[in-house]
Amino acid sequence: MTSHVDLKEIAAAYEAASQYFLNLARGITPDLLDVHAENEWSARQCIHHMADSEAQSYARLRRLVAEPEGSIIQGYDEAAWANEPKLAYADGAVENSIAVYAAVRASSLDIIKRLEESDLEKAGEHTESGKYSIAAWLENYTKHPYDHGDQMVRATKGQA
Repeated sequence: MTSHVDLKEIAAAYEAASQYFLNLARGITPDLLDVHAENEWSARQCIHHMADSEAQSYARLRRLVAEPEGSIIQGYDEAAWANEPKLAYADGAVENSIAVYAAVRASSLDIIKRLEESDLEKAGEHTESGKYSIAAWLENYTKHPYDHGDQMVRATKGQA
């Protein structure tokens, strides 16, 4: 028996995850942006990370959809980006990063809504994790906003 994937449900889950993070990011007051739980990022750092990560995911999805099977999906060193002062994770204004996050998530959602079930197994080769399918991309980037949104909630409460 073949299992059926409900792409409308997948798109709705992705959109809900996007909205969850956006609502939190837009609701953080300036006095809480730099509070953090022990050994975790502040809300400001999470927001900048999500903008960078989602910009990477935006390119990855397009590569998975448009390029030949097995194309290289480039990883990046998240910690290096977070620690690079010129990227301003520690003190940069968050408005542009929120706008980037919102724009690339909305654009990726447009593609998700056009996917067919047969597209889900199309895969590239991720430089860090090997074979990387559209299905894996969807799973990762539907979960990612919750992971960092929850981290922001902990941060603003100063809890680990």
